[in-house]
Amino acid sequence: MADHLQNQDISPYPKHECGVCGIFGHEDAAKLSYFGLYALQHRGQESAGIVSSNGSKVDCYKNMGLVPEVFSEEILQNLAGHLAIGHVRYSTTGASNVVNAQPLMVNHKGTTLAVAHNGNLVNSIQLRKDLEEKGSIFQTTMDSEIVLHLMARTAHLGLEKALWESFSQIKGAYSLLLMTEDTLVAVRDPNGFRPLCLGKLNNGGWIVASETCALDLIEASYVRDIEPGEVLIITKDEMLSVYPWPKRETSFCIFEHVYFARPDSEIFGINVYEARKRMGKILAKENPIDGDFVMPFPDSGNYAAIGYSQESGIPLEFGVIRNHYVGRTFIQPTQSMRDFNVRVKLNPVRSFLKDKRVIIVEDSVIRGTTGRSRVRSLRDAGAKEVHMVVSCPPTRHACYYGIDFPSTDQLIATKRSQEEIAEKLGLDSIYYLSKEGLVEATGLDKKGFCLACFDGNYPVAPDLNFSKDALDR
Repeated sequence: MADHLQNQDISPYPKHECGVCGIFGHEDAAKLSYFGLYALQHRGQESAGIVSSNGSKVDCYKNMGLVPEVFSEEILQNLAGHLAIGHVRYSTTGASNVVNAQPLMVNHKGTTLAVAHNGNLVNSIQLRKDLEEKGSIFQTTMDSEIVLHLMARTAHLGLEKALWESFSQIKGAYSLLLMTEDTLVAVRDPNGFRPLCLGKLNNGGWIVASETCALDLIEASYVRDIEPGEVLIITKDEMLSVYPWPKRETSFCIFEHVYFARPDSEIFGINVYEARKRMGKILAKENPIDGDFVMPFPDSGNYAAIGYSQESGIPLEFGVIRNHYVGRTFIQPTQSMRDFNVRVKLNPVRSFLKDKRVIIVEDSVIRGTTGRSRVRSLRDAGAKEVHMVVSCPPTRHACYYGIDFPSTDQLIATKRSQEEIAEKLGLDSIYYLSKEGLVEATGLDKKGFCLACFDGNYPVAPDLNFSKDALDR
């Protein structure tokens, strides 16, 4: 779901990707899709959309905002039918506007086709150029629209052959849903970068979603993950599963477990909550620190902090309190109100922090843009020492597979030692979980994961022009 325009939004954490949810075989498909998207809201907070079909008539509604802001009861009632796909979006590389909101939908020779995509196509610039030279006219800046153009050009081959022909031209990360008037299709790239799972509804229908937490909310039962390289076609008559591409080693995005996925989800067959606790436990073994208490900055690092505390025997406390009622926008403060954006969300417990040796547990440190302000707030509250432990290795490389890691030169760890990072953030010390420790926490072999953001070993090489675009944006 990449978008090749500039993105100037600066955040201390990696931005979420996108979430998809598809429903087949339920009379309230759009409403179930709505609840699925609600559960997946953490994966994208910029826009939301649903396309539905009753077998002949296809309807679409999408807009900017959170899921409950975009949809009302009246809107959902107008999205009638037994089939629906939905999408929550964060633009990984570009413009945030309703034109680029998903699902994207087109009508070609009497057939409607809609797509909802999580991931990035690393050869999208060249594909788009080739398609435009052949006469394609793009309506958005989304790489997801390339899928629609490829499918339209091969539609005469029939759905199955059009899928094989179209996706054989695509490189990169994609867990996506396609929909016609009467068919739901789930496709996952051969490396399996992004998660996608299949569930069974109580009435016998089906749900396909980015995470299992979407299944839990609507009381669907988990069946299995959509496999890397699998194309799953669901119609009223059958469910067809095919693997049209040669099998590859998997490249599961390990940041799903570090940061992105909800802790109550099962991702790549691993419970996220337990994996994050194990990260904290291994972090404590690798980096023991003498302190008075362990604390996260809510809600990042919460579960790793539990693990660190349990392993080290150092009490877990909450030295800062999160304001859960901060809206998406608020009146901007005057310039003299330093670090307002930090303090409006998190406020230190001053009497508790005074003269304490504090161990902060973070899940990641990307730019470090707010880290210094947060550390300073603890110092101002009287903390005697402030140390930080991070439940992943230093992030030194950009991501091309659907995570908005900034250009490499914006990553705080790219050209700095741990001592230099600690000094920049105002810490007494900073320690990171080793790459081996991170993989151990998942319980899988490192060959199964994409670790490119840590070691620069990209499992699917991006085209040179895509790479330059990503690094320069």
